[in-house]
Amino acid sequence: MARLDFKLPDVGEGVTEGEIVQWFVAVGDTVAEDEPMVEVMTDKATVTIGAPCEARVERICFEVGAIAQVGQVILTLESELASNVDATPRSSRPPATAVGEIRDQVPGAGLFQVEAGAGTENAHLDAKPLATPATRRLAHALGVDLRQVRPSGAEGRVTENDVRALVAEGRTDTTLEERHPILGIRRTIAERMHRSKTTAAHFTFVEECDASGLVELRRRLLPEAERRGVRLTYLPFIVKAVAEALPRHPVLNAAVDERSNELVYKKYYNIGLATATEAGLMVPVVHDADRLPLFELASQIETLAQSARDGTIAPKDLRGSTFTVTSLGKRSGLLATPILNHPELGILGVHRIKEKPVVRDGAIVVGKVMLLSLSLDHRVVDGHVGAAFAYDVIETLENPERLFDRDL
Repeated sequence: MARLDFKLPDVGEGVTEGEIVQWFVAVGDTVAEDEPMVEVMTDKATVTIGAPCEARVERICFEVGAIAQVGQVILTLESELASNVDATPRSSRPPATAVGEIRDQVPGAGLFQVEAGAGTENAHLDAKPLATPATRRLAHALGVDLRQVRPSGAEGRVTENDVRALVAEGRTDTTLEERHPILGIRRTIAERMHRSKTTAAHFTFVEECDASGLVELRRRLLPEAERRGVRLTYLPFIVKAVAEALPRHPVLNAAVDERSNELVYKKYYNIGLATATEAGLMVPVVHDADRLPLFELASQIETLAQSARDGTIAPKDLRGSTFTVTSLGKRSGLLATPILNHPELGILGVHRIKEKPVVRDGAIVVGKVMLLSLSLDHRVVDGHVGAAFAYDVIETLENPERLFDRDL
């Protein structure tokens, strides 16, 4: 028997480390060639790694939740074939990729199919059931033996709903609490939010925007947008107004390089769009937003948001933002104070348009009012600078024809 040190492979895209999300094997297990051994999540991909050959697991070097560097030994195997194989997954077997939390239908979750066990009482019982790490964690928390769960997912996969259905049938003991480790993309989000709050000196400037003209302009443009097959929300107008104002306030399109203690001014305008997904908050990026006509901008925003929600977004579309806009649309509430998308220096929170009394030409009329909340890094952005930027954006949104009638 020869010993094989199995190293974390290079999954490309500049990835240097990965988080151990789930082990499918234990010390002493015997694995067949290509049988899944471990699920690893990087900031760009989720990868299920299979065994390079038939072998016995001798040692597991990292616990779930630990971070392994590319090239580090993550487990050792013993095999008669070990001296003749490469410990790196073969290029003919593509890695499973996804951006975000591992879900029931994550691409690649069914990459390695396990044969159902024979001779069991029920045909669906499986000695080694196929399930994602999230489903396995739920089953553990609820005291469910996955081998007793009838699978309903693709390729015989046990889903979270299958686990909950078994609990609802009263066929297992339940607890009043569930514990889920903070792993993967959720841990990345937590770390970035913590870094932003503990690094930048946040302050938020809030002002009203009379959106009556914006509402009317969008209404007039909806037939043309429909003709072009474009879903026209208010967000493209806001992104365009932000991208148009940033060149006049360059510090808001800059970033602080903490290592060199330099302020880096950026001459390109890539607008990040905070997007809610099942995995958590993601920030797809519209590159060169200042150069895009309104309808093309609207189309890109919709495409990016949908791919983020589907878990199919390309890594390049999550990088390079210089300023971020965040909105929950109709559920955005009265007011929020957004957290900066580090290392950016500004983020604009957009809130629901409401009918409110406004004063026009000395008379009180019913207007459509939207609150904008602009969070800034007070280390380098002075209050009056942030306010001037906010009023620039508001001026455009209150008089949208000036920009958009010539830029469709």
